Parts: sequence; C-alpha cells; structure tokens
Amino acid sequence: MAEALVLHPDRLLPPDPGVRAVTRRLYDAVRALPVLSPHGHVDPRVLLDDAPFPDPTALLITPDHYLTRLLHASGVPLADLGVGRAGLTEAESRAAWRLLCEHWPAFRGTASRSWLEAELSEVFDVRLRPSARTADAVYDTIAARLAEDAYRPRALFERFGIEVLATTDDPCDDLAPHAALAADPTFPGRVLPTFRPDRYLEAGSPDWPALVARLGEVSGCDTGSYRGWVAAMEQRRAHFRAHGATSADHSHADVGTEPLEPGVVERSYARALAGTASAAECTALRRHMLLEMARMSVEDGLVMTLHPGVRRNHHRPTLHASGPDTGHDIPLRGDFTDPLRPLLERYGTHPGLHLVLFTLDESVFSREIAPLAGFYPSVFVGAPWWFLDAPAAVRRFRGAVTETAGFRRTSGFVDDTRAFCSIPARHDMSRRLDAGYLAGLVAEHVLDEDEAVETLVDLVAVRPREVFRL
Repeated sequence: MAEALVLHPDRLLPPDPGVRAVTRRLYDAVRALPVLSPHGHVDPRVLLDDAPFPDPTALLITPDHYLTRLLHASGVPLADLGVGRAGLTEAESRAAWRLLCEHWPAFRGTASRSWLEAELSEVFDVRLRPSARTADAVYDTIAARLAEDAYRPRALFERFGIEVLATTDDPCDDLAPHAALAADPTFPGRVLPTFRPDRYLEAGSPDWPALVARLGEVSGCDTGSYRGWVAAMEQRRAHFRAHGATSADHSHADVGTEPLEPGVVERSYARALAGTASAAECTALRRHMLLEMARMSVEDGLVMTLHPGVRRNHHRPTLHASGPDTGHDIPLRGDFTDPLRPLLERYGTHPGLHLVLFTLDESVFSREIAPLAGFYPSVFVGAPWWFLDAPAAVRRFRGAVTETAGFRRTSGFVDDTRAFCSIPARHDMSRRLDAGYLAGLVAEHVLDEDEAVETLVDLVAVRPREVFRL
C-alpha cells in the first residue's frame, strides 16, 4: 500500500546484480560490528540522567538541524519546530510533527529522509510512511514507545551497539557528567569529552575578553597576559585528558597557522583584550594560537581535528531569534596546502601528532587533503562531514581520495550528530556505501574479495580506534 513504510534490504547498494551480490557479502561482515563515534554532539547528561525522552518532536526533529533547515526552507518557522525554545507543549509538539509529515516530499532524495526512515522503521517499528494523513498515527506510535523502559537513553545506547561516543565540550566545562558516567558501574559504555576551544581563539568576537577571563578563573591561570592564555589552555587540556578525552576539535573560517614573533603576539594579545586590535591582528592571533594548539597536541597526545570553511550563523535574524547551530551555517571554499604549511613543517612528521582534516569543499579532497595525507605521517583524511555525509558525496569521496591516499590514511566514519537516534542509521549508511565501493574494486579485479572484507572491517572497527586514539 502507498502509505506503508518499508525499507528495502538492498537500499544504497549498487544496482548491478553481480556487484550487488559481492556488496551483500562485504556488508554482512560489518553490519553488526560496534559503533565507534569519535566526534558528535550528544549531550552526556542524556545518558547520565537516563530520563525518558519527552516526545517525538523533542527527540527526532528539534535537535536535528538537517531536518529543521529544509523545513525552514519550505516556509516553516523554526520556532514552530521547538528550535530556540525551552520546550513545547504536547499540542505544540504534535503540531510540529504534523508539519514534518506534511512537508515529507521536501526530503525526497536526501540523506535526511534515509536516516529518519531508518529511525522510524528500525528503532520505533513504525510501519506508516509520514504524510499529512498518517502524522498523528506515527506520532502516537513513537510516543507509546518512548514510555517504555526499552526506549530510555541507556537502553538505546546498548541496543545501538555503541562502544564509544565522543561529545563536544567547552574548555571551561567541569565535565562532571563524564566523570559520573565513568564511575557508574551500571553503565558499561564509554562517553568521552572532546576539547573544543574555538570561541576562546576568536579574539575579534565581542565576548572574547569575557571568555578569556572565565578561562582564567577556571584554570587558575592569569589570562591577563599571552603566556597566561597559553598556560590556561594547557591546563584545561590536561583536565580533559584526565576525564578521558582523546581529541581536540577546531573549526574556524580558515586553517592558517602562521607564527608571530614573541613581541608581536604579546602586543596583539594585549590590544585584543583592550578591544583595540584590528580585525587583521585578531585573525593573525588566532592563526598563531592554532599553531600553538598543534604544539600542545604533539606534547599531550590529543588528536587534532580541523574542520574549517563554514560561515557560521549566515542569517543574523535567525541567530538572534533561535541561537547558533540552528541550520544556517553555510560552507565556504577550502584551502589547506599553504595555510597548513607552517604547522606541517614543524610537526607534520612528528610521531606525537595525529591531524585529521575535514572539509565541506569537495574540490580539495583530491587536490589538497589526499596528497597531504599521502606524504605526512601525521595527516589523515577526515570522512565526508556535515553537508557531504550523504550517499553520492560519500561515493565521490572514495573516488577522489583512494587512488592517492588509500584507505588507511582515512579516519573512518564520523556521524557528527546531535540527533541521538540517527547514530545507527548514519553508521549503517556508511557501511553500505563503503561495501559498495569496495565491491566495485572487486568486480574490476583491483582487489580480491578477501582484501575487500579486510579493508571494510578496518574502516569500521580499526581506523577510528587508531586515528582517534580510542
């Protein structure tokens, strides 16, 4: 029937019957392997508290900017979806769900539809395709499931097969939820913090002096001087390491890493604190500090991940109304080769550095990132991320990177999600796509099938563990 939601077992697999048969065998070798999630945005308090999820909208729509941005593009106000609001009433939640279902055709052909269909079918046992006619029935099915103990966060964590889940955390965070989870004998999973210092490097932001002052209070270092700023960052990184962190995550408009002379950096820092530094000085200070972050990674072992090239909060009215991370960040052109040269000349061959490079500009995969990873032992190619973590883009990524850097210079899949229930769907998508790519190499007699199986298992179970030092 037209309203039935049925997931085809061969979804996303190659259409050629011979290649599809090989793909099935490869996929079967990894489909049940544990999930390693080395970068994401799930709030650790969800797992610490283990409270029932409040309603379908709060769980599946509001935190998922992949969904909310396309609904917004279709004319739906973000506030009607719960974005930027403390919470929705039951009536408002149901109304938001109806909006999603009424606009379901807007998601045809998107990765978002694939993930959400997998969540509905495989997690919540929904058997109706979302539409204006079925919206209330689908909502009621999910709401009934959420009332069961089997759908509480920890039960789902175990059901999803998550072995490691990394969160993204502010340098001033005390990481108490992580400590409590690690000390809880009833919770066997690993939830690791990730050091995310972006805001504390952007000296041109109006709130930067206050942020740096707060950093000084938390670290016990005097951030009234450049040396104190550096010491405060080192102290907080040590705090994160003590709580299980394995990586530091960085996202700026570019990845410039040009060093400043000692006198220049100290004067620029003082001027930035006083609010008198120029925009150029602030950018130079951030680039210098990014280089310092690489030095710290060499010394303390935190994996350094870079994902530049995003114009954050592109629509200021939405920022003011709904806040950041609400679907209006837009990609920029990428540039890695020259901006990273100062960093790589110093640390690119140092055994202490793991540098994972992500991009939203597909053109740099083959032109810059794969060649860098094909020479520097410290550099790894980050998996397609954010706007690129979709089927066609993942296939293009493998074609662009593999012939230059191979498979072992890549990071393994990164789900990068706030939408907890989408984690297994995203990882399953990656496994299906990589199985298809490897099956094509088997069909072309580039690899034997046993090599393809070994490679796929490595991508799923070994690359993330080794690259992110899990």
